[in-house]
Amino acid sequence: MVDLKGQYDAIKETVNTSIQEVLDTNAYINGPQVHSFQKSLEDYLGVKHVIPCANGTDALQIAMMGLGLQPGDEVITADFTFAATVEVIALLQLTPVLVDVDMHNMNINIDKIRKAITPKTKAIVPVHLFGRAANMEAIMALAKEHNLYVIEDNAQAIGANCKFSDGTKKKAGTIGHVGATSFFPSKNLGCYGDGGAIFTNDDALAHTLRGIVNHGMYERYHHDVVGVNSRLDSIQAAVLNVKLPLLDQYNKARQNAARKYTAALEGHKNIIAPSICEICDCHVFHQYTLRIVDADRNGLMQHLLDKGIPCAIYYPIPLHSQKAYADARYKEEDFPVTNQLVQEVISLPMHTELDDEQIQFITDSVLEFLNK
Repeated sequence: MVDLKGQYDAIKETVNTSIQEVLDTNAYINGPQVHSFQKSLEDYLGVKHVIPCANGTDALQIAMMGLGLQPGDEVITADFTFAATVEVIALLQLTPVLVDVDMHNMNINIDKIRKAITPKTKAIVPVHLFGRAANMEAIMALAKEHNLYVIEDNAQAIGANCKFSDGTKKKAGTIGHVGATSFFPSKNLGCYGDGGAIFTNDDALAHTLRGIVNHGMYERYHHDVVGVNSRLDSIQAAVLNVKLPLLDQYNKARQNAARKYTAALEGHKNIIAPSICEICDCHVFHQYTLRIVDADRNGLMQHLLDKGIPCAIYYPIPLHSQKAYADARYKEEDFPVTNQLVQEVISLPMHTELDDEQIQFITDSVLEFLNK
């Protein structure tokens, strides 16, 4: 699904040198590489504050802690996403409120958010799923109307742009009150272990977040807030320092691969390919996800696997159907789109090293099964 070896080979010498600098200085935690990466990412995103942390799940949890959300507060998020998004809500004893997604872009449905708001609602967590930015203009307007926080789950869409009606663009993750991302190795900007970061333009919130990630300390052994131990280590920052300048190049390679996939597959009666907006640059294709309609999606998956082609179903079980998050409040009729998507979606290999021969083999294999 992801050719990390091929990507590493292209930058091997620079990465090895960067890691060696950490080993030579022995500054493994909060070393100069972490501070350098923080500043570079702030510049890239156009955001005032980046707070590095240990992983993307921590980033979401710390963001919610920093906002001061209290047990019982309701947090609205999408039903069709990875469990980490709702996991942290539950861990903090907040009340997750799952809503359906939009069939066209698989991101959270704005009308469903509006209908789910109650006096207990305190925050919305849009997920920029598969690398496509959610409709942040509409979400921010809704949040302003109801005095709600917006926490962007940007684990899959770093580098994607959100275009507003006045023509301006902002990077996904920098528009809400706070954003969170992951640097898991398979992400568009991935390190060689776990890593994450939190983004905000709010000075006071940034100060709070910096304390939370480091045991609540601003001065050693002075614990001013309740915190956690969640720091990006210097070796991971060293890798990210090499890869960040290449992020736009990496995203363009993914977009080019997506165009070739779509050119080969769109128009088939059993395939709905993801749309590509050439104007707003809102999709960076963390995953290339098809919908297979009126055909055997599971059979196609096995066919591809038999031919040695990696593929995956993201996500096979909706969050509202997961044992950990089941709730009597949820009715199956409230999630028609999610329930349909989990039966239709399949993701093909997507990474920076895909070449034309691989894409043709993959798409020919998809069509071979659907045309038989």
